Amino acid sequence: MALTVDIKQNSPVSIEAALSCEPGELLSLVGPSGAGKTTVLRAIAGLNKPASGAIRCNNEVWFDSSGGSFVKAQQRRVGYVFQQHALFPHLTARQNVAQSLRHLKRAKRRILAEEWLQKVNLDGLADRRPSQLSGGQRQRVGLARALAREPSVLLLDEPFSSVDSATRDRLYTELAALRRDLRIPAVLVTHDLHEAMILSDHLCMLSKGRTLQSGSVREVTTKPASVLVARLVGFKNVFRATVIDVADDRATIEWRGQVLEVASSNQFKRGDAVHWCIPQSHVVLHRQSRPSRGERENPLNGSVSEVLRMGDNAMVGVQVGNPDRPPVYLSVPLHVAERNNVVTGAVVGFSLLAESIHLMLPDRLGRSRSV
Repeated sequence: MALTVDIKQNSPVSIEAALSCEPGELLSLVGPSGAGKTTVLRAIAGLNKPASGAIRCNNEVWFDSSGGSFVKAQQRRVGYVFQQHALFPHLTARQNVAQSLRHLKRAKRRILAEEWLQKVNLDGLADRRPSQLSGGQRQRVGLARALAREPSVLLLDEPFSSVDSATRDRLYTELAALRRDLRIPAVLVTHDLHEAMILSDHLCMLSKGRTLQSGSVREVTTKPASVLVARLVGFKNVFRATVIDVADDRATIEWRGQVLEVASSNQFKRGDAVHWCIPQSHVVLHRQSRPSRGERENPLNGSVSEVLRMGDNAMVGVQVGNPDRPPVYLSVPLHVAERNNVVTGAVVGFSLLAESIHLMLPDRLGRSRSV
């Protein structure tokens, strides 16, 4: 029952997207506004017809430009949850869910609609119309309606963007619980990386309609395929360097006059220009009384250029070398920063863990901001 998509088009929105999702998995399409996320989702649903490529689900061909195949939207077993609910305002919650069960007899529709409302925690609200429900409750009705038809794939188009944060957290929990019993592919469109990381098994990063990288959440967020992906997943530490040496289990690079040890990558050879990145959370602040031993840790010193309080954490910028160059950022609990006297102008020690440094091909898109 896997879903596979490989489609292209030039207009009205340029798309060159490739992705796959296995039964029981949730794949998030992530990217900025205008990245083509909803266009891809609508193509899967049959609401848009791409210029070329193929879409297959559950061993069925829904679209194949080479063979001239195109299954209409109403003939695809798709559960679609829209951003703005898309409920019928004159129908009750029960009647809205029953719209997905019109192939059954009226009495059976009512029973199943009630069951699905119970599954999404709307027991007792079946007779309310959308105007009598909260935003979160309306979205639950939309989810129940999408699942009631027993779809081959579940499509979620930014379903949590119109509710408050407390409601959003509850919906996350409920969706996670529902997924335990769903053995179908699910595709979520979101511009919120945090949301995607909480809910997803895999990420597909999109920009200007093009798939930049697709893989597990951990792979994409710790080993981005390019500078652009690194920026999209929130890396602040992206820099240029030169490969000095490559061995079986390690490599070394030169950066701002420093020699850094990194996890080996056979993709590069001595003398190559590269970009490298490391998550802020993987830059380790040294305790004042306990400096690093230096083993595969790349211990460095620098001057604190900024300290930003972010809730219970502090985002710390540390200047290494030329003060005109971007700082190295690290994130530490606020009490750790205070205990170690991390203030603007202070000299601190920190380590760049070798296993956390990721090398990428040079990318002109990031060149002006990463030195």
